[in-house]
Amino acid sequence: MPSLRDIRGRIRSVQNTRKITKAYQVVSATKLRRAQQAVQTARPYAEKMLEVLETTSERATEYRHPFLERREGDRAVVILVTTDKGLCGALNVNAIRAANRFLLDHRLKARWVTIGRKGRDFLARFGRDIIADASELGDNPTFAAILPAVTVALQEYQKGEADTVLLVFEKWISTLRQEPTVRTLLPIEIPRREEAPTGEGAARPSAAADYIYEPGPEEVLDALLPRYVESQVYQAVLENKASEHSARMIAMQNATDAAGELIDSLTLFMNKVRQAMITTELMEIVGGAEALRSSRD
Repeated sequence: MPSLRDIRGRIRSVQNTRKITKAYQVVSATKLRRAQQAVQTARPYAEKMLEVLETTSERATEYRHPFLERREGDRAVVILVTTDKGLCGALNVNAIRAANRFLLDHRLKARWVTIGRKGRDFLARFGRDIIADASELGDNPTFAAILPAVTVALQEYQKGEADTVLLVFEKWISTLRQEPTVRTLLPIEIPRREEAPTGEGAARPSAAADYIYEPGPEEVLDALLPRYVESQVYQAVLENKASEHSARMIAMQNATDAAGELIDSLTLFMNKVRQAMITTELMEIVGGAEALRSSRD
């Protein structure tokens, strides 16, 4: 049975751990609000770019950019977005599992572009082919920090070294829910705009923007498609950052609660040990008194 000193030392250790996890929880909650705001701020830009792509592709119906052409093959470049730090539960593991599951289901051979230290270290540990990396992005990742790694993936596709480019990240749904997502970046599938219903009794549709292209829609499409892919990756990095803070906040909250429960359990155990020691001492005193009385008789 451990001594009271050992149990008290264990309680103090767990109390210190609880203070640390509580501090991480508060910091993550503060950073989550900023990351959530960054995600919501970037979404209108991505939506507007998609709208411009839709209208531009409608004007350039006969033009086929290399990013729009489907290829038959099993060579893939996977852009894997993970965190730089740990203590965020199974966030990174879920993203890596989703990527491997997709590759197995579609029988693809992958080379990797990693954004985030955790994904890079995991793939390097198992000898995967990493062709580019962008790590140590901080809490406010910039577009310029990830651009070189994304450019490598686009160049591999343009040179014909890859048949598809995939993007893997954790999509932020809510504070309690993050969804591992695998998205096909290349070839790009541009959705067609749906025609609004017309006719008597129907609401009058808003007029679509009529863009003037200079020098032409094909040239605009050439410049716009790489920017669209880059913006999709940057949006994924922001989503993953918000997911990281959400997952870390929940993990630290669970750790804080578990530490509190352990402290209560250890305190109860310490009281039982103390009671047992007191009982033993009383029994020894009573036994000694009885032995002394017997010796006198």
